[in-house]
Amino acid sequence: MSKRHSQKHKIDRRLGENIWGRPKSPLNARAYGPGQHGQRRKGKLSDFGTQLRAKQKLKGYYGSITEKAFKRVYAEAARRKGDTGENLIGILESRLDAIVYRAKFVPTVFAARQFVNHGHVLVNGKRVNIPSYNVKPGDVISVRDRSKQLAIVLEAVQLAERDVPDYVDADHSKMTATFVRVPSLGDVPYPVQMEPNLVVEFYSR
Repeated sequence: MSKRHSQKHKIDRRLGENIWGRPKSPLNARAYGPGQHGQRRKGKLSDFGTQLRAKQKLKGYYGSITEKAFKRVYAEAARRKGDTGENLIGILESRLDAIVYRAKFVPTVFAARQFVNHGHVLVNGKRVNIPSYNVKPGDVISVRDRSKQLAIVLEAVQLAERDVPDYVDADHSKMTATFVRVPSLGDVPYPVQMEPNLVVEFYSR
């Protein structure tokens, strides 16, 4: 579990985008970066800066994955056949914490990582506490019986700010979800534009 040394909302403000689409994002009130120099006019980004920004945004979206872990994901995406950018998105969306978030068992990706880490989630009936666990199509993810009445779970199910995508079949009456298929970039309901092609360019330099 990676350590967070700063508030997650600073990621939004630093990148200048509400990357999770949450109504509580400070960008809704202050559309500029954090700190005393946050309101300075920004110069045009170089190609490297644009690629770095795309990488930071994608890493941040999935709970601020560490650089070491993200490099491993990229290496696996590059090793697989097909488009590396699409493979990258497919691997990230196949993470257990990502599916727990997509199924609306918890309100945020950060909560999803902690929820899995604390042993509240089962995969095919067996407890898995590794957020980066690779879920395969057909796997059934469920919330442990004693965890179904947790306030965080009850709150998340009622959230109207996002829907469950069609590659996750969720049943909130039973608190189970089936990972139907690995999605492509166009299937993923990102609130902002993600550019995995720029991430590929960044690591291909």
